[in-house]
Amino acid sequence: MDGGAAASPALFPLHRCKTIHLVRHAQGIHNVEGDKNYKAYMNPHYFDAHLTQLGWHQVDNLRNHVHSSGLINKIDLVIASPLMRTLQTAVGVFGGEGYRDKADVLPLMVANAGDCNRAAISSLNAPPIVAVELCREHLGVHPCDRRRSVSEYQFLFPAVDFSLIDSDEDILWKANVRETKEELAARGLKFMNWYAFLTIKKP
Repeated sequence: MDGGAAASPALFPLHRCKTIHLVRHAQGIHNVEGDKNYKAYMNPHYFDAHLTQLGWHQVDNLRNHVHSSGLINKIDLVIASPLMRTLQTAVGVFGGEGYRDKADVLPLMVANAGDCNRAAISSLNAPPIVAVELCREHLGVHPCDRRRSVSEYQFLFPAVDFSLIDSDEDILWKANVRETKEELAARGLKFMNWYAFLTIKKP
């Protein structure tokens, strides 16, 4: 860019723009062996893989940053893929403080969800978290990318909104068919179009 050229005005005023923060899930149990040997992703033991201890440490670090920077006060909505590791990351980073049974709110996550050995997480003062199928990872073949039933998730993550998911069981994941890169890109574009329409509808 020519350093002497005048900066062109933005298409929309900044106060009318939305800022999107993309957060990858923290380390899952499948990542540890999968990074060493790609074939490990075929291990059925990693079905809907949960976070490792290091993964939860990564969650805690990001949570501290989000809260200490004041960013948590600017988050209107958290969109998460309906997989254990992504839901754990979302509620761990953006959720409220530790849940108290006497609180008049549902927990975002019950204690020890996904064998995490963590206390329940409150939804108090947390932005809404909604699960959306379109932003899931590469679909098919790898058990770690297959989700459990919505009814089971609703028990583990009571205050997460699963209303946008049509099927209780995972009908998108196929045991013998891996989603092509073209199909993955098309699904990503569909998600972005859905999100753009969502923000247009909101005042």
